[in-house]
Amino acid sequence: MTTFREAVEARDSEAMAAVLAENVVFTSPVAFKPYPGKAITAAILRGVLRVFEDFRYVREIANPDGRDHALIFEATVNGKTVNGCDFLHYDDNGLIDSLTVMIRPLSAAQAMAEAMTAQFPRIQEEALAATQAQSAS
Repeated sequence: MTTFREAVEARDSEAMAAVLAENVVFTSPVAFKPYPGKAITAAILRGVLRVFEDFRYVREIANPDGRDHALIFEATVNGKTVNGCDFLHYDDNGLIDSLTVMIRPLSAAQAMAEAMTAQFPRIQEEALAATQAQSAS
């Protein structure tokens, strides 16, 4: 099975979505409310792939049971250096059911918010299309 880290590093949005649980909750570094569900989370992750430049994980921390991981990353967004961390929790089936992202410094979080705001109409369209496709099957 491809890990989330491998999928992100390969910029493989399908592999990223494949490791998400249907009930995953995405907590954004720049939005007040979390986003519940695989369709919206996968669409947000595709949007992030479009806005991050020079993305790389620099460290991984895991608890002994393997259900919690912290993936520390660096990237650039609109010329701003971003330092951040993806906090992952895996369910009993080995799928991510919680993904929380933290970003610093404030100027990078603001650049990220602006870039993702521009992406959000496309993100919403992709999430809706995925939800409709799942309902049709």
